[in-house]
Amino acid sequence: MRRLWPFGVVAAVELIGVAADSTLLQWLAKPLLAPVLLVHLLRVRRRVDPVAVGLVFATGGDIALLVSGDTAFLVGMGCFLGTQVAFLTAFLRHRRPPFVAIAAYLACWVAANLVLWNALGPLRLPVLGYSLALSLMAAAAAGVSRRVALGGGLFLISDLLIGLEAAGSRAPAHGLAVMTTYIAALLLITTGWVAATAERVRPGTGSSPARAPGPAPGNAR
Repeated sequence: MRRLWPFGVVAAVELIGVAADSTLLQWLAKPLLAPVLLVHLLRVRRRVDPVAVGLVFATGGDIALLVSGDTAFLVGMGCFLGTQVAFLTAFLRHRRPPFVAIAAYLACWVAANLVLWNALGPLRLPVLGYSLALSLMAAAAAGVSRRVALGGGLFLISDLLIGLEAAGSRAPAHGLAVMTTYIAALLLITTGWVAATAERVRPGTGSSPARAPGPAPGNAR
């Protein structure tokens, strides 16, 4: 974890920028959040995997969401859709999630879209599709480890707050809540993934043993 001090610095600058409403600080820090974690992931894993690809997509999404307007919002959503699909792919390859996690997150997906449907206007269908991928990613994260599962849940909460804002509901300290949960989600998913996959690599080799058996299969897609 000591190797992650650059992420702590970047995250602190980003949160200060959000709290102070400083566009400059946010442009300096936010595009670096995922890349710093990507460097850490590649240093440990020494190969590109779907989680690394997801962090690349997250970088594009972070940059797009620094720009105002519906077009930038949709571009950012498209980039983060890539993140969710990449994470989902990695997590399902690692181990299948418990059925209860799939059922719970799909229930949350249905409930959230029912609540926001009328307020989202032309963003309804894009949000519907993206939130489904996000919910499946969070469910799949539950099959990896507790740390990754917590990261997946926080990612969903962060994006739910963005969805509420798109629907016209913005709470006090909204920006800080969005970024705090998002930063924690990226950190937990990346470090949790490194820890979970490191346990499955044979000492002295770069190969992984056969996939460990997991819970009974669930209908994840």
